[in-house]
Amino acid sequence: MGLAGEPLKHFFELQARLAREVQTGLHDEWHAHGFSYSEPVTTLVALRPKLDGLTVDILQAIYLAAPVLQRDDFEVHYAALAEQQLRTAGWTDRNRQELLGVLHSVRVTPVSALQRISSSGMLRVGTTGDYAPFSLEAHGTLSGSDIDLAQKLAAQLHVRPVFVHTTWSSMLDDLGRDAFDLSMGGVSITPAREAQGAFSVPYASGGKTILARCADARKFHGGLASVDRPKVRVIVNPGGTNEQYVRSNVHHAQIVVFPDNRAIFDELRAGHADVMITDDVEAELQSHNHPGLCRAFPGMLTHAG
Repeated sequence: MGLAGEPLKHFFELQARLAREVQTGLHDEWHAHGFSYSEPVTTLVALRPKLDGLTVDILQAIYLAAPVLQRDDFEVHYAALAEQQLRTAGWTDRNRQELLGVLHSVRVTPVSALQRISSSGMLRVGTTGDYAPFSLEAHGTLSGSDIDLAQKLAAQLHVRPVFVHTTWSSMLDDLGRDAFDLSMGGVSITPAREAQGAFSVPYASGGKTILARCADARKFHGGLASVDRPKVRVIVNPGGTNEQYVRSNVHHAQIVVFPDNRAIFDELRAGHADVMITDDVEAELQSHNHPGLCRAFPGMLTHAG
């Protein structure tokens, strides 16, 4: 999986030591008060496969968590959660801190992506979950055309897909720190992204266009010039190509930043902004899903894959 061996050795040594301490405590209690375990005793023959399976689960969990475990503030950030969650017999402040320290020492070694994917049995897919029809999260469930494609790709590789949340503003940084193997969800090709990652052959193309309330759509029929006026409020979701385009090309209109791309169209419909410049596929979908919103510009302001 590309995980350095020495930190994992220390982790399993700590696990074995803590298990021995718990076991010793139980034996002392039984010697003093007698054995009173009411549940059926599992034989070692039945227990061993379960323990082996747990070992694989632990390795996979460490592999998925590795980018977080290596953060400088990991031990401080997770100390309270460790105290809250690790409260069964045998846990103390000291060994909780030991565990956090060992986990923080986890390191990733250079290994090809395909080897990591095959060895871990997982394809880590970064996605924002806020860009229909490609990737949309609702009530804890992801859906969309790119989610379907990711699942098919994982099946082709004989692994399971694991979706990792990212944002438009952090996507390149998350890719650089190896938080996922690839990103999917309507990711447009831009020079900045091409400088840090490789793109597949484009399977969709389009460009930026103008979305507005239907009652005001005629005002913006003239394209960017009709938008870039002092009294016009242009709403953007942070970090993505929509914001980049607006900040590069809109110099007189007011720019309104709204953090949730899933609810941004309700803001536009409610009159909290006048215009959204977004990809034409999103403009078509959201004008269909939100009565009162219309594509105000018949063409495209840009073109990209």
